[in-house]
Amino acid sequence: GEMGEDLALKYERKDLEEKGWTIQVQEFDYWNSKKNLVAKKNIRAGYDISSFKTKTSSVVDKYIEVKSRKWKVKSFPMSEGEILAGKKYSKEKIVIKCGGRVLLDSALFNNFIEDIVVLKKLGLSPVLVHGGGLGIKKKLDKLNIESKFIMGLRVTDEQMIKIVEDVMIDFNKEIVESLEKKSCRAKSITIRENNVIYVQQKNKELGYVGNPTRVDIKIINNFIHKNFVPVIAPMGLDEKGQAYNINADTAAGALATNLKSRRLLLMTDVEGVYDENNKLISEIKSTQAEKLIYNETIHGGMIPKIRTCINAVNNDVRGVVI
Repeated sequence: GEMGEDLALKYERKDLEEKGWTIQVQEFDYWNSKKNLVAKKNIRAGYDISSFKTKTSSVVDKYIEVKSRKWKVKSFPMSEGEILAGKKYSKEKIVIKCGGRVLLDSALFNNFIEDIVVLKKLGLSPVLVHGGGLGIKKKLDKLNIESKFIMGLRVTDEQMIKIVEDVMIDFNKEIVESLEKKSCRAKSITIRENNVIYVQQKNKELGYVGNPTRVDIKIINNFIHKNFVPVIAPMGLDEKGQAYNINADTAAGALATNLKSRRLLLMTDVEGVYDENNKLISEIKSTQAEKLIYNETIHGGMIPKIRTCINAVNNDVRGVVI
């Protein structure tokens, strides 16, 4: 006799199973349904049951339905916050840079792909820029080639640029194919196919490391208009057609500023920026960031991230998150 929100608040999945309830996972076509039940809370972990309420919405494609002593759950229900975010950012461009362990850990990678699919279904226009640093390191270690870094940027010689290109192409292809498998249309953008970033050499000491000078946003916008998710490798060509490596954060920042994106999200393996006492800084001003770079509190790969963030907010990107 107990149904609805009271039941959801009282019990979790294991409690209901002990009481003899059956919990099923199955698909549900909401497009032809008059009513959608939307979870208020995220129930990703083990399909634990959260409170819910009835909501009618054209953007909801995941739900919880109570019927005849059965809970039917399709994967990960969207929260009210996700739905509201979808309405708020509908058709807005969101540039997302992913890298680090996300590209090497299958569980993290699959979660990332799922998140992009959800963003797309909510009506946003995600633009992906992927890194490849750990993949490059793995390949270099196999070849017994040592890397050298200057201010968080990899020194790239003629041999290195070929390795970087191969690794980037492989990552790009994997991301595109994974999105396509989820029925999320995606387009590969690399220096071999649909190149959009043009560069000049950053300095001779770094070798084939480029600084973006121009972004061909027409190609990107054309893909977005055709409902594709652009997946961009952080490399570019100079005026002679020479390939250059670009720090993925720098590339993402250049894309965000040229596309006038609503948000720039930089995914990283650490929580964010730490102060002198190794405590996480939730918000930071550009002047404070520069001081932390000067006294080397901010160092290594975090330097190009912070430089990218400062440049982005100074060039009409309304919000940046690490």
